[in-house]
Amino acid sequence: MSQRHEFEPVDDGVLDAARACVLAVGVRRTTFSDVARRAGVSRMTLYRRFPDLETVLSALMTREFGRLVEEARAVGHEAATCRARAVGMVVLAAERLHADPLFDRLLDVDPELLLPYVTLRLGGMQRMAVAGLAAELAGNDGSVREGDPEVLSRGVELMARGFVLARDPGIDAWAELGRAVDGYLRP
Repeated sequence: MSQRHEFEPVDDGVLDAARACVLAVGVRRTTFSDVARRAGVSRMTLYRRFPDLETVLSALMTREFGRLVEEARAVGHEAATCRARAVGMVVLAAERLHADPLFDRLLDVDPELLLPYVTLRLGGMQRMAVAGLAAELAGNDGSVREGDPEVLSRGVELMARGFVLARDPGIDAWAELGRAVDGYLRP
């Protein structure tokens, strides 16, 4: 049995149904009934698992985008230095998130839903990204400037956010993000 990440919910069938609904009609037009129908469960069963649609959608976004972060962490471990691993992880996670169909649909149809996560608070996926990068930076081999890994990670997340949200930046965004993160972390 595989171990689940603390942010990953256990009800994949419902979240798969919610994903299909969001891809089909967007977040605002997805209903609790639609998710229950696609999941093959009654609305009451769904209410026993999730208190409301917002919780279902939040769990979906955390699962989907959190997986991208975890995949990037796994791939990034091949680099020679702590800084190179961190840069690789950030660039790969940002690139995959930017290209993700669910994220693309969210930006296309319901971009206003992202505003709180851009201006007010970190979402589950952002907390995962910060925690993963902080864990990597905690093993500093001298290739990263001195500083609290959590603070450095939050700074990198703020930087990466703009690259992820830009639809057509007109530059090689991932190379530029890599340079920016490398420069920020360099001693």
